[in-house]
Amino acid sequence: MGRSNALRFWPVVAFVVVLDIITKAAAVRHLVPQRVPHDLVGDWVRLTLVYNPGAAFGLGQGFEHSRWLFLVLTVVALGILGWLYRTTVAGDRVRLLALALVCAGAVGNLIDRIRHDLGVVDFIDIGVGASRWPTFNIADIAVSGGAMLLAWVLWQEDRVPATTAPRPLPADSVELT
Repeated sequence: MGRSNALRFWPVVAFVVVLDIITKAAAVRHLVPQRVPHDLVGDWVRLTLVYNPGAAFGLGQGFEHSRWLFLVLTVVALGILGWLYRTTVAGDRVRLLALALVCAGAVGNLIDRIRHDLGVVDFIDIGVGASRWPTFNIADIAVSGGAMLLAWVLWQEDRVPATTAPRPLPADSVELT
């Protein structure tokens, strides 16, 4: 894995988490009261403060203990992503970017679950008239985009013909004989 992976991974994670924290703080400060839309690009793009106790895009709302369930699921997901990071071959930029985006988004929303009893701060509101996409935030964009990219990367890895050399193990892994 090495230093080159860390130099590509951690700056992306830090940038996205900081951007997410700053934009959510601005939303909480300037978009009150909750659920009142502020047109940005006509009716198409609005900023609307919403606290989401569920998962991304409002999934899982209505479940009484969803905050704690999603908090635990996020920690488990970060553990799996950490394993994927540790097994990434040095210099696999696309896989590192995908992992960094998903991790950063997960951390951004995890911070909100810990800080806010009401749920994750969402504020980006896209749609036309009454036809709206569920309100979301920067962390949701990172998780969604990173997950799609990661799925593509892993699918590409599975498509490698069996006749090619196996993917080398990271230098810090131990191989049992």
